[in-house]
Amino acid sequence: MEQAPPDPERQLQPAPLEPLGSPDAGLGAAVGKETEGAGEESSGVDTMTHNNFWLKKIEISVSEAEKRTGRNAMNMQETYTAYLIETRSIEHTDGQSVLTDSLWRRYSEFELLRSYLLVYYPHIVVPPLPEKRAEFVWHKLSADNMDPDFVERRRIGLENFLLRIASHPLLCRDKIFYLFLTQEGNWKETVNETGFQLKADSRLKALNATFRVKNPDKRFTDLKHYSDELQSVISHLLRVRARVADRLYGVYKVHGNYGRVFSEWSAIEKEMGDGLQSAGHHMDVYASSIDDILEDEEHYADQLKEYLFYAEALRAVCRKHELMQYDLEMAAQDLASKKQQCEELATGTVRTFSLKGMTTKLFGQETPEQREARIKVLEEQINEGEQQLKSKNLEGREFVKNAWADIERFKEQKNRDLKEALISYAVMQISMCKKTAA
Repeated sequence: MEQAPPDPERQLQPAPLEPLGSPDAGLGAAVGKETEGAGEESSGVDTMTHNNFWLKKIEISVSEAEKRTGRNAMNMQETYTAYLIETRSIEHTDGQSVLTDSLWRRYSEFELLRSYLLVYYPHIVVPPLPEKRAEFVWHKLSADNMDPDFVERRRIGLENFLLRIASHPLLCRDKIFYLFLTQEGNWKETVNETGFQLKADSRLKALNATFRVKNPDKRFTDLKHYSDELQSVISHLLRVRARVADRLYGVYKVHGNYGRVFSEWSAIEKEMGDGLQSAGHHMDVYASSIDDILEDEEHYADQLKEYLFYAEALRAVCRKHELMQYDLEMAAQDLASKKQQCEELATGTVRTFSLKGMTTKLFGQETPEQREARIKVLEEQINEGEQQLKSKNLEGREFVKNAWADIERFKEQKNRDLKEALISYAVMQISMCKKTAA
């Protein structure tokens, strides 16, 4: 699975983004200049020197969530949650700290930002958003997306999403991301003006490419299997963890019943009353402690869920490569067909059945002038097709190199994050066992 990327002649240079207005005061005063021409930075290895660009300049946090009521596009009343994004410059200007900027965003706006990034950075494993509705939870935890505990966990997930982008060597320099953090009004209109929806590939086209590519790249085929396995393993782990949590919850809560029994018993037994009352109290404390324990576990479960959703981000890169490979093969097939037509016209022989050959037999041969005109048109189309094929080949090689560089970056991040999360989870379990034994 771990294979080195190909070595094309040069890297793909992302298209520069046009300036979208002057930076705002506050945060913009500190980092506005650095964001100019952000889209002009090269991807892959060259951009690695800019890693954590935003995190070195500003602090980003999603500090609170607020339940609101408004009207949707259908003019129907709806209840939704808005999240407060705060950005504060780490650097100082003229010896004074830059003021904190803050604005409110809905979950749907985070989705819009990610959709834009997926289109404009198809070779990048774009960080996933936290789940919209709770999955893989133990049955006593609410799965309601308006539940305060779930909203709090999603707030943490949205903050992590922004920090992931801010620490990415290329995504962090995108102008739209900068405006997402600083421009509250008309931000959606600014995104839509980029025309990213028109550039998005349809699901039908992607599915067609998946089944019709004749020469798939083995590394990307292996990557799809890797993403499927990653999703399967983490899903299984989350399901097992939810079942264990259910059983553990039941064991602890049984002790709450013992607590009531001991308390009632203490009222009957005069000599043993104090001891029984104390035992009942300890049983109650023990039973109630499981709520905090399992809520802490949900934090680690959310870290696993992030990589569950990363699996789909990996597949998105594979789908884009399949589309590029399919377009390349179709261009090569079209070019070969035109060359054959040109050869047949030049030699006067027809190798394969064609409608043109049939009409020629029925209505007679073309004049030399007509044949020369057709040959000239085909030669122009062949030259154009060769240039197009060369361009697609170069684009494909550049995509593979850039994509593989980001995939390697992702794998390093995944190994580091999951190792830390699982170690922390084990430490928490050890600590819980020690408290229980005590």
